Amino acid sequence: MTVVIRERRAEDLAVLAEVLAEQQPTSRYPVRWPLWVPVEDFLVRPGEERAWVAEVDGRVVGHVAVYTPAGDLRESFVAATGTEELAELAVLFVASDVVGTGVGGRLHDTAVEWIFASGRQPVLDVVPVHERAVEVYRHRGWQVVGEVQPTWLAADFPEMVLMTLCPVPPAT
Repeated sequence: MTVVIRERRAEDLAVLAEVLAEQQPTSRYPVRWPLWVPVEDFLVRPGEERAWVAEVDGRVVGHVAVYTPAGDLRESFVAATGTEELAELAVLFVASDVVGTGVGGRLHDTAVEWIFASGRQPVLDVVPVHERAVEVYRHRGWQVVGEVQPTWLAADFPEMVLMTLCPVPPAT
């Protein structure tokens, strides 16, 4: 299996829309499905700084993006982390047939490395409809720093979990 992580291109959006729809019933990401906006508008949002896709043997199978946090969510992250130097890891998903193969981890690591290289602290939010999502991030060193109930989230869903990843101190 040959995995390539590269920057997302406009021509990737149609395939990514299919991948997102295919994996949603098992991952429950995104939690609101069908989406309230065109899938392309979910994938490419205001505030996006960078985005990458994963290809396995030439087939697009995953996505991740980095955003500048904004609005109430930004304020919640600033209050929880004590810094305004933040970048949000978001829209991370992979096709069902590559779950558990490390493809999602490669996307995650690409985005996190880029955030740290930009001198900012990574943050993310996750609706814990499956404990697996929070546990995957915890396993990678992310820490829960808060919970919020955004207005767009249905009342019968658990609160959205806010997480951050602190840089690993250099070995001495």
